[in-house]
Amino acid sequence: MHGPPSEAYNFFFKWVVETLIKDSERSSQLAWVYASPLSQHLSPLPPNSLTFLASLASTDSNSVGFSATTSSNRKSQFSVIASGSIDSESSLRPPLPLPLPFPDGQILKWPDLKVFSFEELKSATKRFKQDSFLGEGGFGKVYKGWLDEKTLSPVEAGLGKVVAIKKLNPQGSQGFREWQTEINFLGRLDHPNLVKLVGYCWDVDKLLLVYEFMSKGSLENRLFRRNPDSGPLSWNTRLKIAIGAARGLAFLHASECPIIFRDFKSSNVLLDGNFNAKISDFGLATSPPPGKSHISTCVVGTFGYAAPEYVATGHLTVKSDVYGFGVVLLEIVTGVRALDTQRPRDMQILVKWARPYLSSKRRFKNIMDVRIEGQFSLEAALQTQQIIVKCLAHDSKQRPSMKDVLEKLEAIKAIQNP
Repeated sequence: MHGPPSEAYNFFFKWVVETLIKDSERSSQLAWVYASPLSQHLSPLPPNSLTFLASLASTDSNSVGFSATTSSNRKSQFSVIASGSIDSESSLRPPLPLPLPFPDGQILKWPDLKVFSFEELKSATKRFKQDSFLGEGGFGKVYKGWLDEKTLSPVEAGLGKVVAIKKLNPQGSQGFREWQTEINFLGRLDHPNLVKLVGYCWDVDKLLLVYEFMSKGSLENRLFRRNPDSGPLSWNTRLKIAIGAARGLAFLHASECPIIFRDFKSSNVLLDGNFNAKISDFGLATSPPPGKSHISTCVVGTFGYAAPEYVATGHLTVKSDVYGFGVVLLEIVTGVRALDTQRPRDMQILVKWARPYLSSKRRFKNIMDVRIEGQFSLEAALQTQQIIVKCLAHDSKQRPSMKDVLEKLEAIKAIQNP
């Protein structure tokens, strides 16, 4: 080995430590790790981190359960956890396969991330005060922070580079695994339509992630939360967002061993100051084994967006993401949530309510958002309808690839702006 490994390399070795802790012979194995030639290059584990990891590893692996909770945006989130199904996905991963030729993006061999101390991030967010608070989701709370453009050291509010800092909820092993997965995937992916992960913090039981700041918030907020300071999204802006999100998913699916996002929804599509869409929150992302096109896994995700075959069987493919994209595209054109318990019972699940309208060219315009009436051509509306119908096909084999979806959306853009 020539020279000490990077901080990212240290991070992966800490993952090895976590895995070894779970083993019944962990004492002797840990001794092997720290007696190895690599140990001279390892930065010390955070104080008490072994105790923290051991507490995560103590989760009952023989339990089988189903849980459903309501997220902050009133959507039902669910998970089915079976013995061994999570551990098999959270183990140390090899480098991701290189993608097939695809413009603008790349997959890095190892994460190139800044490792922050908790004190640095506390300073960057003004001690996590309320006026730095941006929002809350299933992962935890998100705060606005300020870092120096070059050194990424904390600076006074209003100076330097604005970032978004996620602070993990102390939820035990599942929260830790999602944090770990986020770094493993997003830390190695570089594409204009994926949110950039700047760095992370692991300080005993304090787990944080630092992202580029997306000033326009989420697509969900822009579509459904009425803001008197900003009008409804125009048709052209909605189409731009759909194209950007499709381009991001197409990139994920383009590698030899595709990355399945698994929880694609409007709250995971973030918007920058120019309404460029970027996919965020890779905590549930996964990849099938090399040479395989699918993976059988525990069912996790958000009700209303998850593909029916995945919910029923746990059988996950890239076409599961295509279904989720179809739901989001339907939200974009209708202005209606995928799941809204405030609506009449037969209208609460968007896909179920919309299917009769999707099957008729004449009726489809009746469910399009009245706020964009007159902004699109009939041909553009009908082509959008066909994309949605194909993405939401019950048979996953009948769904198009995201590459095909992207091409169709770009063709619609050409109709709008010849």
